[in-house]
Amino acid sequence: MRNADCLRSKVVLVVEDEVLVAMHHADQLRALGCVVLGPVGTVRDALAAIEHRRPDAVLLDGNLHGELSVPVAEALRRMDVPYLVVTGYLRSLLVHPALREAPYLAKPFRSMEFVRRMVETFC
Repeated sequence: MRNADCLRSKVVLVVEDEVLVAMHHADQLRALGCVVLGPVGTVRDALAAIEHRRPDAVLLDGNLHGELSVPVAEALRRMDVPYLVVTGYLRSLLVHPALREAPYLAKPFRSMEFVRRMVETFC
């Protein structure tokens, strides 16, 4: 595995609708030296956040309060911003290519797996 130092100072937006999960993601990112944007918990707020400030990377929950995060994933693709889909859904249930074909991490996960996927996706 590449060194996680490559994540230091990366601006990462957390898009997660579960407050405690979002706080945990943000804490893990800060521990890696990332600058955390958000967290935000709706598609609308995520779209506004990326319009306001272009992140270096995004942690993206696949489902936000019952709404698929496809519009966010599509906007990130257009902006060429890498994103990691972090969801409790099986990859096979993510029907839209913007979610299904993206780098993926299943919740719950171990901290080492989180770091490994972050380095693979964003470095």
